[in-house]
Amino acid sequence: MTVSKSDPQFQSKVLKRLERFSYWTDSNFRVPFTQFRFGLSPLIGLVPVVGDAIGLVLSLYVLQQARLVAAPRRLQLRMVANMLIEFFGGLLPVIGDAFDAIYKANTRNTELLRGWLHEQLDQLPKKRFPWWTLVWLSVLLALLLGLIILMVL
Repeated sequence: MTVSKSDPQFQSKVLKRLERFSYWTDSNFRVPFTQFRFGLSPLIGLVPVVGDAIGLVLSLYVLQQARLVAAPRRLQLRMVANMLIEFFGGLLPVIGDAFDAIYKANTRNTELLRGWLHEQLDQLPKKRFPWWTLVWLSVLLALLLGLIILMVL
């Protein structure tokens, strides 16, 4: 049994996976006495160059999931741009790690994909009420009821 990329249940599962992934990579930890959150990605990025490269590779997971649901090429390019901004921003000496903690490319990309998927669900053809079925069933029931009344009288 194959699953359609446009199946709302499949898309919902993809979003749930990405929300968990984004949570762990971008906002798992909270700085005490503040609302600021950061994840594993900035911690991995503390290792110069290699850590940022690993973060970029991890971010490819979000792009792969976008391809699974057949996101348009333009959306995927925006996701790649977010990933590269975070990667090159993270390479900056001293402020790069703070930039990595603030920019949160995985969360941004998950939000982009969520917005597109919700847009797609709204564009799916709505099921119309089966008026003709209602009319024909009503006529049929009226005829049957008429026949029963005639037989009883």
